[in-house]
Amino acid sequence: MTDAVAPGASARLYSQTEHDERGNFYYEGDLYRAGEDLPSLASRIEHHLAEQFAATSFAIRTEKFAGGRKVIAEILDAPSDLTGRDAQNAFIVEIRDQMERFGFTRTNPLQDFWSSSFFCEVRIGQAYWAALANRRGIRNPVDTVISLAAFKKRVKPGDRLKLIDAPAGHRLLGTTREITRVRSGDLILEGSYLSFPRASAFACDGRLVRIAIGSEYGPDDHLLYEWQAA
Repeated sequence: MTDAVAPGASARLYSQTEHDERGNFYYEGDLYRAGEDLPSLASRIEHHLAEQFAATSFAIRTEKFAGGRKVIAEILDAPSDLTGRDAQNAFIVEIRDQMERFGFTRTNPLQDFWSSSFFCEVRIGQAYWAALANRRGIRNPVDTVISLAAFKKRVKPGDRLKLIDAPAGHRLLGTTREITRVRSGDLILEGSYLSFPRASAFACDGRLVRIAIGSEYGPDDHLLYEWQAA
């Protein structure tokens, strides 16, 4: 089944649409459906991105707020090297153009007017930088003997974590801290907390714990802990 082209839909992509001489901007995507609920919209966008960018992995999530609703596409992995800002911007525009095809936007900044069926955002997730680092070859590799889910079940208050490697200048490098509480999303340590990452950014061999925290400035940045059971 294919989507019918919406009446009045623009033949141009969102990024190709310009304001007129009075400051008006009007765009309606060819895949727009009036009155579509957010779960249906997000599902259609997810399937469309999977078709258009077959080699790229996304996580799609939604938000609702007083001013409207939003669909967020987080890039988890892609074959392209996105360390350069120009490459990032070009890829984000390409993805957003496909997302905008599912909605409409009417705006005039001169009149402080904005109306749209939904907001969309494209993010380069931390998982992407971890995947890029893996392709390049990572420092301090750790075998994934214990999954993140299994680690959450095994780690307990009284265990200790010693930070044995981290990005340069990390203030806690070399310190050992006791775990005081284990929660679903993080560990409470003496004086701070440690958030659990995505499963793809976590590796544990039973003694060492490696958490990828890479970014465009350091794709292979990570925290390496020694796990000392109580």
